[in-house]
Amino acid sequence: MTAHFTELWPFALRLYAREGVSAACVRLQDEGGLDVCELLWLCWLAANHHTLAEPDNEWQEALGDVRHWQRSVTVPLRQQRRLLKPLTEQMPRLVTLRTHIKQAELEAEREALTRLETLARQGNGVRPANGTADLDATLAHWAGSLSADLMALLLHIAHAARADAEPTEA
Repeated sequence: MTAHFTELWPFALRLYAREGVSAACVRLQDEGGLDVCELLWLCWLAANHHTLAEPDNEWQEALGDVRHWQRSVTVPLRQQRRLLKPLTEQMPRLVTLRTHIKQAELEAEREALTRLETLARQGNGVRPANGTADLDATLAHWAGSLSADLMALLLHIAHAARADAEPTEA
């Protein structure tokens, strides 16, 4: 593949920091069952003039390893961090433990994003977009059926991604 991708991690951090994006991501994750790392990756792909490969089974298969990582490592860390949150009010000594778990969760997400970036660089599950990547349509297809309010959050993130996108081709 001859694409010139920017690094996904800094892009993801910038996008996540934009107004309303982090809250939207958490709701989409908790209420819609969506993977935030995949969502940020799809926005990054669009910024780099790429999209999901067709047919669907090609990108679904390519994401298998990353999805296994998320289920096996990231999600359990998130569950432990959330379990500890109310306990830290009663037992402040647990704050340090929760902080370490939060850092481990962030590192697990960074690993997931690194794996997603590698897929893109290798051309696995992705293809160049025909003209301007239609991020809204890609996200809607990827997300499946969502309620209207969750779809609005997804489109808010797409809008923020387009506003944040930097020219990335040489």
